[in-house]
Amino acid sequence: MKWEQVRKQFPKQWVLVEAISAYSDNSIRYPEELSVISNFPDSTTAWKEYKKLHLAEPSREYYIFHTDIEKLEVEEQKFIGVRRRLQ
Repeated sequence: MKWEQVRKQFPKQWVLVEAISAYSDNSIRYPEELSVISNFPDSTTAWKEYKKLHLAEPSREYYIFHTDIEKLEVEEQKFIGVRRRLQ
């Protein structure tokens, strides 16, 4: 699904999506084809769901966006160091 379609189907909402296809240019990530996982009335609930999914599948490309955004651009950040979970 394209972003324009997501915006029409879920107006004025937060959406949790997975990028099916995307490309990078000058450290900006541009998701092209999206799969909507769920929609939310607020960002707090969306972030809770995002954290669960990302923890279970860290290699997948999940994002949270508000459908008021016209163009999707995500700034890429370099990974520095090693993260490890303390128990």
